[in-house]
Amino acid sequence: MTDRPKEFDTKTILKHLGLFILTFASVSLVGASFVGFSGSLFPVVMPNSEDLLRGVLFATLLLGFLGVHEFGHFFAAQYHKIKVTLPYFIPIPLGIGTMGAVIRIKQKINDTRKMFDIGIAGPLAGFVVSLAVLIIGFSTLPEPGYINQFAGHEGVKEYVNANGVFPEMPTESTNGNVLIVGETLLYSFLAQFFENVPPMWEMYHYPFLFAGWLGLFFTALNLMPVGQLDGGHILYSLIGFKKHRIVARIAFGILTVLAGIEFIPFVHLSLESWGLSHPSGIYSWFIWAGVLFVLFNKAFHKDYEWIAPLLLISMAISAAYLYLVEGSITTTGSLIWVVWSFFIAYFVRVEHPPAYYERQLSPTRKFLGWLSMIIFILCISPNPLYFI
Repeated sequence: MTDRPKEFDTKTILKHLGLFILTFASVSLVGASFVGFSGSLFPVVMPNSEDLLRGVLFATLLLGFLGVHEFGHFFAAQYHKIKVTLPYFIPIPLGIGTMGAVIRIKQKINDTRKMFDIGIAGPLAGFVVSLAVLIIGFSTLPEPGYINQFAGHEGVKEYVNANGVFPEMPTESTNGNVLIVGETLLYSFLAQFFENVPPMWEMYHYPFLFAGWLGLFFTALNLMPVGQLDGGHILYSLIGFKKHRIVARIAFGILTVLAGIEFIPFVHLSLESWGLSHPSGIYSWFIWAGVLFVLFNKAFHKDYEWIAPLLLISMAISAAYLYLVEGSITTTGSLIWVVWSFFIAYFVRVEHPPAYYERQLSPTRKFLGWLSMIIFILCISPNPLYFI
């Protein structure tokens, strides 16, 4: 008779710890480029010691949120005796230095109560941490003159030094595209209670504000009520398979509206730079219609009773926003929702697989479940990153 192998042996723990250390280093180095004072861009120029320390602070805050979120899932799974891995942290020396963290559940969860508990534990735990980080950031904000320590930003510095406050819009002398971090309902609500809050095009220089915003936004992404995202598990447990299938498909349709608002200008400007664009942007719309058909065809399993109307509605709303609200199709975005749409359609899936046991949730679970849906609305940003 052989000994049963331990679930978390030394080799396994070291593997996960190694990934965490690599991710911490990646986030620290990349983070130093936007929270550091010198404006150095890793890996072109290594940050100096002061910038690196600020990068380490940012990494501690962001990975603290990610760790709490994933261990929320982990301990809930352990409580219900569901086999699960330790968190895998994913380093990437681009963007913010990480693609997040995940745990892998090693067995199918066929009980909606267990599924609900495991699904909601991570977002709620992470939300509390991110909210605390954000409030600390707001409570400890320096005077607007703090911006003088950063390289560049000459137009903003000039305005702040002359007026003592940040300008309402980026100044003309900032030169080139200005990165804007999108506001959310919760961020905007909290910001109004504090002084010296930086504008959204300077906010990412402040480690607590940016890490808190990212934590809340990532929480919202996970709470999107589709497929096997945390929000999909939660809403499925609340309303059951048939109702969730309808809600998830509508939610995916809304997501494609946001994706279209990003994609159309991107393609139009790209074609224009190659000398292939049409003044009306008609080529961009034909390309997006084809991409949208591929997405819906995959997401809805060739169910054309859903595909045809949602494709038309999605394109119509995107067009209304671009032409009536923005006034043109030359705005620039980040393509986050385009990537997220493909990720959901091909990996997460839109519809949640049916569970064998759809058990009634307790009143406390129902309250927390609907609260998590409210958190999703408060923390999501329709346009999380864009340029002006």
